[in-house]
Amino acid sequence: MSTYFKNISRGIKTTLKGMSLTLKHFWNARRSRKPYAMQDSNYFDLKTGIVTLQYPHQLLPVPDNGRYQLDCEIDDCIVCDKCAKICPVDCIDIEPIKSSEVISYTSDGSPVRLYAAKFDIDMAKCCFCGLCTTVCPTECLTMTTEYDFSVVDITQMNFEFSNLSADQADKKRKLYEQFVAEKEALKKSSQPSANNQEPVVELSNKPKPAFKPSFKPAVKPAETIISQDVKDEKTETATPKPAFKPSFKPVVKPAETTISQEVKEEKTETATPKPVFKPTIKITPKDQ
Repeated sequence: MSTYFKNISRGIKTTLKGMSLTLKHFWNARRSRKPYAMQDSNYFDLKTGIVTLQYPHQLLPVPDNGRYQLDCEIDDCIVCDKCAKICPVDCIDIEPIKSSEVISYTSDGSPVRLYAAKFDIDMAKCCFCGLCTTVCPTECLTMTTEYDFSVVDITQMNFEFSNLSADQADKKRKLYEQFVAEKEALKKSSQPSANNQEPVVELSNKPKPAFKPSFKPAVKPAETIISQDVKDEKTETATPKPAFKPSFKPVVKPAETTISQEVKEEKTETATPKPVFKPTIKITPKDQ
């Protein structure tokens, strides 16, 4: 009998305990928890309130240094094509059009010389590596905090940033082709006129100045400059040099060798000629 009443009392206590917890949660549900991110120091201090967020009306804060949707400020783009070349998945497609002059200037002062007829980024291919944002010289390509860009049709993931329509791009392309054609025609027309040009006759008899290099010579003292001016005046007033004629210098011999040579020559002049050799035959007594 005692055990029967003990079980009844235990059931009433547990029921009251459970209902107290339920009523407590209902009372705390009057307000919601603040949308703190997990990296926030106050995240684990939020012990009461509604946990579920009413998305998309309520959003969690997104870190600024995350990798999310790409965005391009086309007015600051110089169409250098570096982002398209470094992209590992080829999600950036750029079509440049040349211009004959500077189009505009970016916010950092860089000149823009190319039109962007096409600047498309396919976010369905993007791997969110961030390489395109690091190589951009004008920092016109950045990643925004927009991370929810899911669509039903995958073609809607292709974002177009070009500020030229198809007709405007065709006009710019034709203008540059016309500029190139006129430039080539001007080159061809200037070539025959240069060949048929009559030679200019110089009326003055002054000699042409000598060739002088364009580099800056070293500074010399005043004495050397004056001596150089004197030399230049002498060379201007000097008569033309005669033609070069080689002259052979005789070899100078010592005095003793020259005297002995003269003595030898005198001896050869005064010496009598030698008699002609005539053989003599001796007669023996037997022959007589």
